[in-house]
Amino acid sequence: MASGSVTTCWTAKQNKMFEKALAVYDQDTPDRWHHVARAVGGKTVDEVKRHYELLVADVRRIEKGHMPYATYLSSGIRG
Repeated sequence: MASGSVTTCWTAKQNKMFEKALAVYDQDTPDRWHHVARAVGGKTVDEVKRHYELLVADVRRIEKGHMPYATYLSSGIRG
């Protein structure tokens, strides 16, 4: 199968950079995935495209109720 089928590890920092890049480079941006890959650093165009496809698939599963919403702990929780 194509190299796009290989899952690469993404750090929390890369994920945050990916999210920010998606906000800056919307679907109408020419060469969007090249810009996103450059903004993330250390990822190819194919890797960022695949990461986006997985993100969209996860959102769809959540919206259909097939996957629970993530639970985040706030640093402001007091015991």
